[in-house]
Amino acid sequence: MDVKSPYLHPEYETLSREEISKLQTERLRETFEHCKNVPFYAQKFKEMNLSVEDINSPEDVRKLPFTTKQDLRDTYPFGLAAVPLEKCVRLHSSSGTTGNPTVILHTQRDLDEWANQVARNLWMVGLRPSDVFQNSSGYGMFTGGLGFQYGAERLGMLTVPAAAGNSLRQIKFMKDFGTTAVHAVPSYLTRLYEVMQEQGVDPRKDTKLRVFAIGAEPHSEEQRKRIEDMFGVKAYNSFGMSEMCGPGVGFECQEQNGLHFWEDYYIVEIVDPDTLEPVPDGEIGELVLTSLRREAMPLIRYRTRDLTRVLGRTCPCGRNHVRLDRMKGRSDDMMVLRGVNIFPIQIEKILMQFSELASNYLITLTTDNDNDNMTVEVELAEMMDDYARLQSLTKAVTRALKDEILLTPIVKLVSKGSLPVSEGKAVRVVDKRKVYQ
Repeated sequence: MDVKSPYLHPEYETLSREEISKLQTERLRETFEHCKNVPFYAQKFKEMNLSVEDINSPEDVRKLPFTTKQDLRDTYPFGLAAVPLEKCVRLHSSSGTTGNPTVILHTQRDLDEWANQVARNLWMVGLRPSDVFQNSSGYGMFTGGLGFQYGAERLGMLTVPAAAGNSLRQIKFMKDFGTTAVHAVPSYLTRLYEVMQEQGVDPRKDTKLRVFAIGAEPHSEEQRKRIEDMFGVKAYNSFGMSEMCGPGVGFECQEQNGLHFWEDYYIVEIVDPDTLEPVPDGEIGELVLTSLRREAMPLIRYRTRDLTRVLGRTCPCGRNHVRLDRMKGRSDDMMVLRGVNIFPIQIEKILMQFSELASNYLITLTTDNDNDNMTVEVELAEMMDDYARLQSLTKAVTRALKDEILLTPIVKLVSKGSLPVSEGKAVRVVDKRKVYQ
């Protein structure tokens, strides 16, 4: 392990586009053959008259069937396993709040490869064995906790498995243990900073923090910049999903110009969510992923429902793995209000432009007199007693939101700390219209 090298795994990170294509073809053919052990895929291949000879390039993945979250639920719990259950050593699952949860199995090789991916990401943003890594994600069925834990250990850092919540303890650990890097969801970091302010802790002077890994919930560039300004650190976007392994699928490099998706592990497609046809680079569509090294549960053309776009396929950092834009939202998170498609991230982008506003907000959709309405509640950064100033700010926020979403929401500026706070993923939208349906 050369601590001076910018690459943890240069043999894969610095592949040329031609070399990536060749490796993906080999691994896609291997994955196809391995998926024949799964009755679900074996039947699909038979129905579509597919054989491994049909795969001669990464683009041939388009010949293969899509897989959806519903397919995982329909085959619950182990119907998509490609190996005997006794070869699996761990499973993770979603909460299963609607119907069966999705269950993902891992062999020991899967866990080792996953740890390598996460370690590669952390190394890419400048972390080294001398760093102290504090993980404020929940452990257990949620992959963020154990995923980052094993990746940080694989890199060789001293790890602090702080888990979620208990901000006072988080701050104490940061100060006492000399924490230099933290993994957290963006909304929690804004709450953590508020607690630091209340406790008289200056993160720039009283801690050694220098790197944040943020993800698990959609967030705007404005939100990221606000976090960086508050703490005086660099915050790098992370993308992961349990169906692919967990965190580690995509990560920003120090250029912060998009998420590198590791194409030695995944084939990346961006498709129109309605037609399922590929869209040109630069156009927003739904992210579709095919795993190339998964042993227990390989997934072919998995529809993530996340919306993004290709930014490029080269980078000044020397890595030629495809770069994707931050997730713009999810096709299934889209709000339709009076015929207009709106994503929560659009609201956040506008709110973060006002320094008078804090980071916590809530969007509520209601039906009043047969009309759908949107109320946006957002906390003030500081107490504001000047009524005229408050009214002026409310009008300015309303106007900016209308320009962005083409509808006029009801804007309510509320005192700091009055909206619910979550220690996990933030709840940003409450749709009360459902009670009328």
